[in-house]
Amino acid sequence: MGEPRRGEGGGRRWRAVAAGVVVLALAGYLVVQYVSTQFGPPRCVVRAQGDGERYELEPEMARNAAAIGAVGSARGLPERAVTIALATAMQESSLRNIDHGDRDSLGLFQQRPSQGWGTPEQIMDPVYAAGKFYEGLVEVPGYTDLPLTVAAQEVQRSGFPDAYAKHEPQAALLTAALTGREAASLTCTGLGTPPAGDPERVRAKLRHEFGADLLAGAEVSGGRSAPGDGDLVIPVPGGGSSPAEGDAASGRAPDPERRGWELAHWSLANASELGIARIAYGGRVWESERSGDGWRTARGTAADEGVRLTLVREPAAS
Repeated sequence: MGEPRRGEGGGRRWRAVAAGVVVLALAGYLVVQYVSTQFGPPRCVVRAQGDGERYELEPEMARNAAAIGAVGSARGLPERAVTIALATAMQESSLRNIDHGDRDSLGLFQQRPSQGWGTPEQIMDPVYAAGKFYEGLVEVPGYTDLPLTVAAQEVQRSGFPDAYAKHEPQAALLTAALTGREAASLTCTGLGTPPAGDPERVRAKLRHEFGADLLAGAEVSGGRSAPGDGDLVIPVPGGGSSPAEGDAASGRAPDPERRGWELAHWSLANASELGIARIAYGGRVWESERSGDGWRTARGTAADEGVRLTLVREPAAS
């Protein structure tokens, strides 16, 4: 055998070193990604299926968006109405329930008490504010067929009417999640340890946003020690009002599974406020302690069992 050419051994060593550096860099990147997702700043992300389009928002924004979606659902409005409402609130308040604005403007939609929108206390309630917006929207002839900017402006009478249009792609993406059309498309990470959950508080917020009939048959029994032991189950009826049913005139039947994902995503958007540690529905599960994993496949979470919430327990007495 001939002698190695000069520099050949050194070249191999450098290639090995370079390969090692690449592997270490990749491992470091994955670790950083995991840590930043699992333990980084709280955030929620909605993703479109397939094309990778995404919209990132803070948990507060997700909660307010979920309230807007729930009010549209309670009123049996079509998906387009929710998209118009979300895009409007994105422009007016960045989906934050702010107590200030131009002149006496307040809240998610920057409604003005002096212009007859309601009292300051009413306007600062996202459910009331969204309801007032929808009341104005449904009075606009053919609003579902109008450009979003035109429909929103008919309600808002803004000094900058063209500004609503830029929010339409993100609003449509968020609407698809909050109306349940895109399953498991909303996830939240970095929420930390939620406060102890109270079943009555969860029920009260569901009733306030979706309406009093939603929780017929919901029960809580036993303690709150583990999944399946004293969970709060939100029933998913075969009927009911939902943006999914806004196309009823077309002859399409209501979709209970879509209604379930609407409620599952609502629960996730409210998890950090209501002390929800685990959400299970339709063969998927989300857990606050593993939020970086998103919605994981899980057995025993059939859609016909409803949306099952496991609440954070009160600390054990010492």
